[in-house]
Formats: sequence, structure tokens, C-alpha cells
Amino acid sequence: MIRAHILICGGTGCTSSGSLKLQKEFNKNIESFGLAEEVKLIQTGCFGLCALGPIVIVYPDGTFYSRVTVDDVKEIVEEHLLKGRIVERLVYHDSETEEIVKREGANISLSDTTFYKSQNRVVLRNCGVINPENIDEYIAVDGYAALGKVLTEMTPEDVLKVVTDSGLRGRGGGGFPTGRKWALCAPNKADQKYVVCNADEGDPGAFMDRSVLEGDPHAVVEAMAICGYAVGATKGYVYVRAEYPIAVKRLQRAIDQAKEYGLLGKDIFGSGFDFDLEVKLGAGAFVCGEETALMTSIEGNRGEPRPRPPYPAVKGLFGKPTVENNVETFANIPQIILKGAEWFSSMGTERSKGTKVFALGGKIKHTGLVEIPMGITLDKIINEIGGG
Repeated sequence: MIRAHILICGGTGCTSSGSLKLQKEFNKNIESFGLAEEVKLIQTGCFGLCALGPIVIVYPDGTFYSRVTVDDVKEIVEEHLLKGRIVERLVYHDSETEEIVKREGANISLSDTTFYKSQNRVVLRNCGVINPENIDEYIAVDGYAALGKVLTEMTPEDVLKVVTDSGLRGRGGGGFPTGRKWALCAPNKADQKYVVCNADEGDPGAFMDRSVLEGDPHAVVEAMAICGYAVGATKGYVYVRAEYPIAVKRLQRAIDQAKEYGLLGKDIFGSGFDFDLEVKLGAGAFVCGEETALMTSIEGNRGEPRPRPPYPAVKGLFGKPTVENNVETFANIPQIILKGAEWFSSMGTERSKGTKVFALGGKIKHTGLVEIPMGITLDKIINEIGGG
């Protein structure tokens, strides 16, 4: 019987700080202390607080250990997992929670810390929570339920209306209304239509899309299939830069698992709807972040922007009607379908609904990944969440 779970960050940041070595050391010590039947080790995506990696969280108590080294592992296993004593010297506290601990002597959860309490994790909901390489864990947190709902209960027009009413705008920089973009593509007749995910994240210091693909790739797979159903497309491409090896590996694994489970391919959910996905690697050209240059690159040509009009919704990839959104935009879709347009539009501002993921880097105390409601001030992001 499993009585404890050890979650170890497997994002790029923590991996570069040695989290894979930690996993091996934990497995070795769990075995040597005879805990293999009681303790389960899980590799997750990014927890967000990259400045404190490698990060290890022990459940069910939720103890957050930061900057864990290989030399700390035996102590955590022996003291915490075997004897039930938290290794206090490794527990993360900020100045605010430190006072609570001193005053009340309580073990503070992650959500109580200044870095996390102002966040509203929609896109990042599963990052640091599930094993991104295990489709069963994604399904256990309502994964593919949105696709099932769409294919069995909704018409394409219903989907377009929900996405439009949600107020979701493109998160790649342009801010174009997502529902409107899909609706422009849907009525166009063609023997083939495409859905494209822009994961060519080339902005210096940006790692939002990378972290979503590393921590929750199935959300993007599911969302692209939903988009395909809404606009009448049966083929999708995820264009991701080759410098993201962990993201590429997990994305491809997610696609393979979805096909194995019948969630991609022919006659999904017995609905008659077919949809397939393919990963295309980019060589790191910054210009390929622009949607028409990206499509030109997928076609096997030098990535150069095309004049518009015609717009991709009319003449896009291989000259066919195409919808292109970035990773973060797609990652919102399953939750919008499951929880409704009103739920999503209740967050953010009047003109910009929902949340936004930011990568905090540079001369700041808490570098990492944050997701906050639209409309929050830069002062709060930098000085409160980021620690100044």
C-alpha cells in the first residue's frame, strides 16, 4: 500500500541542477530502507519556483524541500519517510510563512507562500502535480474529458461559441480573439484543413511554453483535437524548437500514448471524427515564431513571412485553411470546455479575460514561472511574487 509520494521536479531548470541524480538516489535509498512497497517516486514538470531547485515535495503532508542535493536524500528517506520527522533545514519558507511557523508551529503548505498565493494556475494546473509521461495520471485529473464532452455532446458550432464567449485571446503576443480566429477558419471549404501549435518560443528568457510541454503535454494534444473538431481539421502539427529536448520527448510520448488509447487517430470516441498529430522540429530561427514563416518552415522551405491577406484561416499551411495558436492558448481550452465560458471570463479584466503565464528571470529574488490573472500590476509580479 502506498502511503507517501515523492514528487521531484523534472523540468529543464531542475534537471540541469541534478534532479535526475536525485531520482536515482531516492530509488536506491527507498529500496535499501525497505520502503519500495510504501513510497512512490514521481517525476513531474516544473513547480514554478526555479530559483530553489532542485525541488522535492513529499505528500500527503505537502512538505516542500528546496535546493535538495544527493547528500540530503538519505536523511529525507530515513527521517521523513521512515520515522515521520520533517527535515526542517531543507524546508522552504519565505519571510511571511516563517513568522507563521514561529507563532503557530504549523507546517505551511506551498499555497501559503508569497510566491504562490497570488497565483491562479489554469494553464499550469498540472505542472508539478502529475507525471507528464503517464497518460493515466492526466486522465485521473479529468484529462481528455473535455474532448469526450465535445465529441459526444457538442456540435462544432457549440465549441466555437464557448471559446468565443470565454474571451480567450491569443497568448503568443498578438492577443487576437481565439474564438474569432477559429470561426474565421470553420466555414472555409477544403479537402484538408490544419491545426498548428506554435511552440517556437524564441524570446530571450522566456520558458512558459517549454514548461507547459514538459509538465502537461496532453493538455495541448487534447486542445488541438478539440480545435480540429470545431473547425473541421483532421491533421495537426506542433512546431517546437529542437533546443527543447525534454519538451520534444514528452510531447512525442504524449502523442504516442494518445494514439494507443484511441484518443488520436480514426473515429475518436466512436464519433466518426478523425484527428492526427505530428511534431515538427524548428532549427531555432527567431523569425519562425511568426505564424506564416512557421508554416513556410513546416512545408520544408526557408522560414520567411508571407504577405497577408490571404490570412491562414483562408490559405495557410500547404495552401489550406489553417488555425494556428501558441502552446499557452491551447492549454486553456480543455478547462474552458469543462468549466464553461463564464468561469474563464470571470478572471482577468473586461477586455483581457483569464490568466497569463510569465517567466521571471534576471536580478530578482524568486526566478521562475508564475501564472496570474490578467490585469495584475508589474509591481506586484516583480516585487511581491518575485521578491524584488
